[in-house]
Amino acid sequence: EASSRLRMQVDSKPEEIDELDRRIIQLKIEREALKKEKDQGSKDRLEKLEVELNQLESKSADLTGQWKAEKEKLNAAQKVTEKLDKARIELDKAEREGNWSRASELKYGVIPELEQKHKEAAAAGRANLINEEVTPDDIASIVSRWTGIPVDKMLEGEREKLLQMETKLQQRVVGQEEAVRAVSNAIRRSRAGLQDPRRPIGSFLFLGPTGVGKTELTKALAEFLFDDDTAMVRMDMSEYMEKHSVARLIGAPPGYVGYEEGGALTEAVRRRPYQVVLFDEIEKAHPDVFNILLQVLDDGRLTDGQGRTVDFSNTLLIMTSNLGSEYLVQQADGADVSEVREQVMNVVRSAFRPEFLNRLDEILLFARLDREKIAGIVTIQLGSLRKLLSAQHIGLELDDAARHWLAEKGYDPVYGARPLKRVIQTNIQNKLAEMILQGEVREGASVQVSADKDQLTFSVHDSPAQTQEQPPAKRKSVA
Repeated sequence: EASSRLRMQVDSKPEEIDELDRRIIQLKIEREALKKEKDQGSKDRLEKLEVELNQLESKSADLTGQWKAEKEKLNAAQKVTEKLDKARIELDKAEREGNWSRASELKYGVIPELEQKHKEAAAAGRANLINEEVTPDDIASIVSRWTGIPVDKMLEGEREKLLQMETKLQQRVVGQEEAVRAVSNAIRRSRAGLQDPRRPIGSFLFLGPTGVGKTELTKALAEFLFDDDTAMVRMDMSEYMEKHSVARLIGAPPGYVGYEEGGALTEAVRRRPYQVVLFDEIEKAHPDVFNILLQVLDDGRLTDGQGRTVDFSNTLLIMTSNLGSEYLVQQADGADVSEVREQVMNVVRSAFRPEFLNRLDEILLFARLDREKIAGIVTIQLGSLRKLLSAQHIGLELDDAARHWLAEKGYDPVYGARPLKRVIQTNIQNKLAEMILQGEVREGASVQVSADKDQLTFSVHDSPAQTQEQPPAKRKSVA
């Protein structure tokens, strides 16, 4: 597959140039549409589009010229190689037939000259756009497409990636340094070969109250390990409270309804073996579910209802639970979770069997989020909102007063960060939606949010570049 793909790149336009040309066509179509618009936002967008279009056209022209030059060099090198192969075959034939004159001419004249040309072609340097050899990068790209493992993760140094694991995870998960550190250490042990290779990459039980980052850390791990936070299958254990529902995990046995459909767990892992498996609210599962999990945790494999063995050695197993969370909620701001660990573990031991707990790599306690941590989550939540607005070319900025206002309104020691999301939705997203639909905020505008006593104020600027220079065009407030 890598060889055929390489051949197509030689014969047809390289993928990089093709993508550039497609983008240029899209921008030209958009340019014609913007020329018909009269509002200031469209005019600003048209100016930016013209600059981007000129840059892309220049880049496309340069790459096209480079591709044609490389293609000519490659064709010339291939012709030299063909002539060299023919000369060597002819030399062998001349020696067998006793044609010493022709053999001497080939051996000391033609072949050395062709070999010199071949060396010169090789010394000219390897092409950047097209190649004549299959490289490790090409193989990695093909394997990446088959397995779902991103090519940059496959080629990135394993040591460098693992040593910066805590930093990467803490960009998404706030206030759970101990849990992040424990997860990172367990995965490093697995990668260093200090764990049974037949077992899953890691198995963890996350304990803590709602809204403290248990599911978010799971998504962050999926993104770190597989470069995709959707590389996970979520099993809601509240759906597996009855004995008869357990068969849905591995599939119904032969002769029963649903036999051909496969199991919800085994089929998901069989189709995508590199992913995170999340068992949410594991304490609600029927006891028979733990019999299945014991086999996965111990041997890293599971046999489905159709008799197929599913490999779990490339999965990361995470279970979440709220057991003992009342002790964590009662802690003071900034308190160490180790102070109540024994109390929480007593509750956990009364709910789970010892053989199940002993097979887990780590049992992690998630601390209650204090006001300082909520302020950090405000930044993360606003970053997600900015991404949504950027699709409409709308900017969003909040000053320190607005951030503090959101953190105070969104703080709840019992429900963690969940109320913050509702506060942002109610006080910012709802108001922005109204302003966009009413035409107060147009494409290319920037919205500045501040806090005035017990309400937020919104200032709309015509252009992101003018946010700090011009007075606000319109000003709205919302309680």
